Amino acid sequence: MPEKRILVVEDEPDIAEVLEFNLEKAGFGVEIERRGDAALESIRRHSPDLIVLDLMLPGLDGLEVTRLLKRDPATARIPLVMLTAKGEEVDRIVGLELGADDYIPKPFSPREVVLRIKAVLRRRGGAPAEGDESLESGGIRLDPSAHKVAVRGAEVPLTATEFRLLRVLLERQGRVQTRSRLLTDVWGYAEDVDSRTVDTHVRRLRRKLGPEADRIETVIGVGYRLRG
Repeated sequence: MPEKRILVVEDEPDIAEVLEFNLEKAGFGVEIERRGDAALESIRRHSPDLIVLDLMLPGLDGLEVTRLLKRDPATARIPLVMLTAKGEEVDRIVGLELGADDYIPKPFSPREVVLRIKAVLRRRGGAPAEGDESLESGGIRLDPSAHKVAVRGAEVPLTATEFRLLRVLLERQGRVQTRSRLLTDVWGYAEDVDSRTVDTHVRRLRRKLGPEADRIETVIGVGYRLRG
């Protein structure tokens, strides 16, 4: 298997060096960019397999880089993991809303960063868990082999994470899924890292489902269920 290429966009040299060392030790190829605008140019020239993106950057900040990447069909599907400082919860939520796959708050454990990146790559590149038959509920139709979702006949664009989340809910229609179970099965985490990740993605998925949004029911204090 060719090594996966990770682009780390981080302007603090010490943090960039720690990430580079630990990712290379884990078998990844690593490139470093220190400015948001330079990173954007680099990504457009040669797409990496995954981007680790700090929010506070010179040139262009991380949210604007994310916005521009997700708006361009050529770069929209590149997995993206954000690095956020402790006080940046609003920016973190906005980043997830824009389509980031995950976020890691600073200060972080280098081992956790490696595990999170492996989880994102695994769920992006892994084979479907349960066959390729189309799944339906009411006006929602999901076609795993074509990676398409239609709501009442109209195709709806979903990110890879949203697609997998909807697929898991469809496959387990009528059964309550706890946040920790969704984090394990959709995000690939071994434990509940932060259940707000699930809530943010469910909220975004509901918006995209439009008239079928109320099929995803909140079970207070537990998790979510797709109503049949």
